[in-house]
Amino acid sequence: MRPLEGMLVVTVEQAVAAPLCTARLADAGARVIKIERPGGDFARLYDKAALGESSYFTWLNHGKESLVLDFKQRQDAGLLHRLIGHADVLVQNLVPGAMVRAGFGSQDLRKAHPNLITCDISGYGEAKEVAHLKAYDLLVQAESGLIEISGGPGEPGRIGVSLCDIGAGVTAHGAIIGALLARERFGEGAGLAISLFDVAAEWMSVPYIHGVHDNNPPCRAGLHHPSIAPYGAYETRDGTKTILSIQNEREWVRFCKLVLLRVDMIADERFGSNNARVENRKVLDQEMKAVLSQIDVAEFRSRLCAADIAHAGLNNIADLARHPALRTRAITNSIGKKVVLPAHPVVWGKLRATGIGTVPTIGQHSEAIRKEFAR
Repeated sequence: MRPLEGMLVVTVEQAVAAPLCTARLADAGARVIKIERPGGDFARLYDKAALGESSYFTWLNHGKESLVLDFKQRQDAGLLHRLIGHADVLVQNLVPGAMVRAGFGSQDLRKAHPNLITCDISGYGEAKEVAHLKAYDLLVQAESGLIEISGGPGEPGRIGVSLCDIGAGVTAHGAIIGALLARERFGEGAGLAISLFDVAAEWMSVPYIHGVHDNNPPCRAGLHHPSIAPYGAYETRDGTKTILSIQNEREWVRFCKLVLLRVDMIADERFGSNNARVENRKVLDQEMKAVLSQIDVAEFRSRLCAADIAHAGLNNIADLARHPALRTRAITNSIGKKVVLPAHPVVWGKLRATGIGTVPTIGQHSEAIRKEFAR
């Protein structure tokens, strides 16, 4: 038995953040009823990479039931009210104010249903100065400063996945689990509000501290860490890049002795501490390049292993697909094809092999749900 079996989650969701949150709840055994507009969640049309279906939609909507509603209409609004009356959790990520205008504001719903947990996911929160702003992932990456500290020295760069959406979904999931535990202890529901911007801004805490309190905001450093050295990508004679990380002075000594074979660098004041190495990064990189340009990647990584220095290959998607650490799972998309994806990151022990359900077609469960909740 999975931990959330017997719980009902109703979700008025679209795109990524809320669907990821509720996918996690479905994986844990909750019954998730996804409310879609007549045209369906627009994420269904993002691409056709998942063997004819959207990659995003396949990843985030397995194991859910799809109910098409136009809850601006009296009959459909009544059905949604009945669903919420039976629900443990209501999740929504429509534009701020949309659910309130439709008669489904979280505050009013919790007054009517004290045990209900509501979770409102927005782009920038509901303050009047920002509530109107559209909040797609790339826009939030830009507004929060994530892009400004990402990329190479010459140009900022987008984080390569929908990081703010994903972060908001994972944060919402954790908050809902906490609220469910609190309800078990104290006997009442909770109102949760999460914005993509708040999540991204909290992740910016270290750059924020450097910029606001130390007046030294980090610069874009490409494949190098802005405040630790050496920590980044280094190229060997054969043109292959390896990322390595030195975290303390013990590792630095081993690195000099066993990898660079340059004992003289241990006593060099320019490299005597992490702060000194960061300050003299250009000189440090030149010294390392002089050694690494003489050896190939196999020798370099062999020395790193012998010195117990953390390192990694700069992998592409093909490398990921054959990585020995990669676990996968197969999901049946809405047109009946098996799509292999990376596995859920949490291993549930004996529950690991539990079925996860298929991806629903638009309104696949509408008729059955309407009959079930007719009164």
